[in-house]
Amino acid sequence: MQLWLGTLRQWHWISSALCLVGMLLFAVTGFTLNHAAQIESSPVVVERQAVLPETLQNALQAQTPDAGLPAALRQWIEIELNLDLRDRDAEWSGGELYIPLPRPGGDAWLSLDLASGELLYESTDRGWVSYLNDLHKGRNTGAAWSWFIDIFAGACVVFSLTGLLLLQRHAAGRPTTWPLVGAGLVIPVLLALLFIH
Repeated sequence: MQLWLGTLRQWHWISSALCLVGMLLFAVTGFTLNHAAQIESSPVVVERQAVLPETLQNALQAQTPDAGLPAALRQWIEIELNLDLRDRDAEWSGGELYIPLPRPGGDAWLSLDLASGELLYESTDRGWVSYLNDLHKGRNTGAAWSWFIDIFAGACVVFSLTGLLLLQRHAAGRPTTWPLVGAGLVIPVLLALLFIH
């Protein structure tokens, strides 16, 4: 029995150590998301314009793309605007290119008119609170962050279940244990049933 309890405590403290910073982040951003309307922010919008070199424009007009981003165009845009367009979807429609560039805490897009060669880039930065809120939601964060959220969620489950088993182990000496655990279940259920319609 002592070995089982020691293993349980070890799983609990290791999972709590792994979850500590993530739980703080998700708790704080849960609050900021819940009060998003009261938190003032001033988005910063940056616009940049450029014109395709005539040789590149002529080459593209001669064989108007209908999908993807031609390598020469991608290279020119990346150098001209200092952007990374790897793994970005390019949408062609009637001689116009549109590339959405969403990211946590902001948004951006790029538009190119093949007939005129005019390129317009717009970037909006909504600040750190928005960035952290988007991390909380997993919005436009990519595969690595998605994996982190899944692993973090698993560690939180281990932390919670080992905590429940430790509560069970020590509940005999703490009479308020089960009423408090019950309150943690009943309060959100009642709030949901009574006030969320």
